Parts: sequence; C-alpha cells; structure tokens
Amino acid sequence: MSAAAAVSAAPSTFRHGVHPPERKGATDALPIERMPFVGEYVLPLSQHTGAPSKPVVRVGQRVRRGQLIGEPVGFISTALHAPVTGRVAAVEPRLHPNGKTLPAIVIETDPYDSQRLPAFAPLDPSSLPAAEMVERVQLAGLVGLGGAAFPSHVKLQVPEGRRVQLVVINGCECEPYLTCDHRIMVERPDAVVRGTAIIRDRVGAERAIIGVEENKPDAIAALRAASADIEVVPLRVKYPQGAEKMLVDAIFHREIPEGGLPLDLEILVNNVGTTAALADLFDRGVPLIERVVTVTGPAVARPRNLLVPLGTPLSAAIEHCGGLTREIRQVVLGGPMMGMAQKSLDVPIIKGSSGILCLDRATSVPFREFPCIRCGRCVEACPIFLNPTRLAQLVRAERLDDLEAHHLLGCFECAACSYACPSRIPLVQWMRLGKALLRRRKEAG
Repeated sequence: MSAAAAVSAAPSTFRHGVHPPERKGATDALPIERMPFVGEYVLPLSQHTGAPSKPVVRVGQRVRRGQLIGEPVGFISTALHAPVTGRVAAVEPRLHPNGKTLPAIVIETDPYDSQRLPAFAPLDPSSLPAAEMVERVQLAGLVGLGGAAFPSHVKLQVPEGRRVQLVVINGCECEPYLTCDHRIMVERPDAVVRGTAIIRDRVGAERAIIGVEENKPDAIAALRAASADIEVVPLRVKYPQGAEKMLVDAIFHREIPEGGLPLDLEILVNNVGTTAALADLFDRGVPLIERVVTVTGPAVARPRNLLVPLGTPLSAAIEHCGGLTREIRQVVLGGPMMGMAQKSLDVPIIKGSSGILCLDRATSVPFREFPCIRCGRCVEACPIFLNPTRLAQLVRAERLDDLEAHHLLGCFECAACSYACPSRIPLVQWMRLGKALLRRRKEAG
C-alpha cells in the first residue's frame, strides 16, 4: 500500500492505548501570553537528542538576543542561541531537568536593552540549495518541540535512495493537562500551515496531513481555514496518540517496523510547534530561542500558556503564574504520563519542555504497590503490543538477553501500562531500568 493511501473520513485511532482524564479545561481557552524577561537564563548545552552543543562565547562577553552561543559538533547535533541580550556570566555545570549536573551557559540579562530582534527580510526556502537549507535549520537550533527534541534538520535530509511521499504533522497533544500545541494551532494556524508547506516542498512529498484529536474543534477549524491544500484529519481521543508510531497507525493503520522510523513507510512526522518555528525562521529570521509552555495543575494559582525564553527558571515561570499553593506536593516538567518530577525549581525550561505541571496532595498521592494479579490490563494498554509485566519480571531477574528477545528496546515509555495496572506496579520505571542495564552492558563491551 502506498504511503499516500486514502485517509478514512470518519475519525479513527490506533489499537490499544488508554483514556486518562484530559484535565485541559484550565488552559485550553487561555491565549498565549509572553512572559516578562527575568535576570538570569541558564542554557544547558544538551537540550536535544545527539551530541551537546559546543560553546562559542566566553565569560564576560556581551551577546545579543538570537546570537549563536553554541555550535553543533556533528550532524546529529544542533546550535544554541542567546534568548536575551546580556552578558555571559558563566560557562559551568548547572542542574539539568534530567536530574544531572551538566555544562551550561549562564547569561545575565541587560535590564536596559529593549530585547528587540534585528529586522530580517523574509527568505524563500525554495530558493536555497537543499544542503544550505538543511544547514540553516541546524544552525537555527530547531528541534522537535513535542518532547523528544530530535534535531529538525536531520529529518529534512532524506538519505540517498529514500523518498518521502507524505508529511504528517502531529497536532494530537494527547498528554493530560497540556495545551501549548492546541493554542499554537488556534492562534498561529498560518505559521503551522506555512511550516508544513516548507517541509512538504523540501522533501518532495506528494501530500501533507495534520492530525488533530477531535477534542480540539477550534484548532481543526482554524487550520482548515488557513489551508487549501493541506488536509486536516480529526482523530478520536486516546493516549498515546501523539507518539509518531501511533499517529501513523491511527491515520493509515500501518505499522512502523520495530526499530524503524516513519521514513521506512515513506512518511515524515513533525510537531505543530516545530512547523511554526520553521516558518518563523524563514519569515522572520528567528532561531529557536523561546517556546510555548503550559503552566497548570491544581497547585498553581493561575494556570497559563506562556511564551518563555529558553533558560527561564521553573521558579520564575511559576511565580509569574501566581506561585504555588500550600497543597503543593510535586512539580513535573512535561505531562503527567511522560514528564519528569523535579527536585528543584531552579532548573531551566529547555527546548523539549512542553509544560510545568504543579500537583497537589489530592492528585499526587503516594501509593502502595501490590503483587501482579495477571489481569492482562498492561498488555491491553500497550500500544506496541509488548507484555510489560513479563518485561518487569525479566528486569528484576536481570535476564538481559531475554529482555532483548522480548523487545524491550521497542518501548517508548509512554506509561500506559503503569496507568492501567490495578496493582499500581510502576511498570514504566522497570522498563527504564531495563534499558539502563542493557546500555551498561553495551558500554562494558
């Protein structure tokens, strides 16, 4: 079957998955607002999949907003830019959202600067040679803004002998609470459509489709009004439909091979925020120096959708939203399913940060784990048809060869299994531990 096969008119979805409460009502109708600049920004050199950026500035140097401060060190790497005009205060290890202390560039904001970006004449990407366009996207620091932060230029460089027939743009935003992609589609549909067209034309695809879950009717309407030649496909609401494997399955009912990519089906998948950022690059000359973040949850005073410079401390974004309530128990960077709980509010917002979720005592309750009752709910929930409880047993026993044989590396840690488990077994944590054991064995040779 061709990748450009017909799409069903009725809303469809993938097999398995779960239906956690959406809990998007606090922010889904709130317009994006720009957050005021703060005094200091921390820019980790590792904000993307692949090799970290290499600093090209020194301590004490004045930098302008949008200026290159970190260069890529290979093809699977990307650039980093100053989110504000100011002075480089340090190049040193700082706490990263992943819990580690990693090298970062610290910029002190110039309080007297207007922080305006320089004027830029729009650039027609079709006028650029393919190699130059890919290089410009890499040097602009663009990555996937849905969470994985995979460098965008890599997807635009279609390997020799391969082709892309279909571009699919991911507007599902299936994680509970998060609404940043929703608001981008509603407020900036022209940028989403423009970025989609740039990608389609660059890779020579026959068609482009934007998949949006049907709980976002205003986004669907806005995108359809903005485009005459890009299809907008409503999808039934289900988690984890935002994963590219599940999105392709939901639209075309085709399976990406294990260990493979959408490219194996002649499909390229990108996030709506990424496509809007691509349009900003060519129409306004803006590298990736800011992103939209949903600050929400029952333990923050005033939930909002914020446009924030990269490197903004979590504490500053939360304070701008009225601060935390007394019932606060946990702050998660990202959504409740795949996000990471933070041990400090001093960590910065980075390129892959889609939300700041503030949970209270009622919604973040410590639970007691019970023995597995062999109910099979984790198997029914897993969107890629793994057996999570069996994998957890193999991890406990450190049977590494069996872990590979049971396809552990195919797990993308969506946590649908943990959500479905009535015994409250933290299955996704066992998956992560199993992968760490396999990595350790590989590194040891």
